[in-house]
Amino acid sequence: MTLSFRQQQILEIAQENARVSVDELVEQFNVTPQTIRKDLNELCEAKLLNRVHGGAMIASGVTNVGYTQRQSIAEAEKRGIGELCAKQIPNNASLFINIGTTTEAVAHYLVHHKNLLVITNNINVANTLINNPSCEVIIAGGVLRPTDGGIIGEATVDFIKQFKVDYAVIGASAIDEDGALLDYDYREVRVAQAIIENARQTILVADKIKFERSAPVRIAHLSQISTFVTDEPVSDKIARICAANDVKIHALSGKHD
Repeated sequence: MTLSFRQQQILEIAQENARVSVDELVEQFNVTPQTIRKDLNELCEAKLLNRVHGGAMIASGVTNVGYTQRQSIAEAEKRGIGELCAKQIPNNASLFINIGTTTEAVAHYLVHHKNLLVITNNINVANTLINNPSCEVIIAGGVLRPTDGGIIGEATVDFIKQFKVDYAVIGASAIDEDGALLDYDYREVRVAQAIIENARQTILVADKIKFERSAPVRIAHLSQISTFVTDEPVSDKIARICAANDVKIHALSGKHD
């Protein structure tokens, strides 16, 4: 298709922010909501965007959006999730923290915890927790991914398998309605699977946008998680999956506890 000038601008905004909303575009371009929805529908038909509630996101079924863009998506929600997750982790605990902007938010709220042992394959997490003198940080070996500071590969998997820790804090790029936790890089997924296998309890941290996305590689299933920390109440189907598998849900808003 040939994009109109406005559609090109919409696509540029989406590429910069990873997500656009109908209300914001209406205000920016001074057109009707119907006009913006038509633009978004055409961009989605061209597989340039994916429709989500209230707007659209960069189409990302096979590759993830850039690290800087991911940092800006649901930034406030990630901070809230990070703080809420950190409250579930006691002092004197050992834990894994894996790759992701939401897991990095958790690390920011662990800087005042006492006597932690943290094993991570995330350089950004290590750089944050270096500010906690009461935290011993072990960085996994492996291949450093320069785009986001993640450490991945078979050497990382082997390194993780040396430990058995109290908690694992993991993220996911997408969550399917059947409870599947999904990501983009199979090397990263292999590390996440090793992390889950070698933790006594696993805490999943993910915002509501993860239910609007798709990704091709399966990490695990919600039934393998101990606690799910999120920003809003989950769908009835996801709630039933969690209830059936004794998965605790902690949400920033709503009735889950």
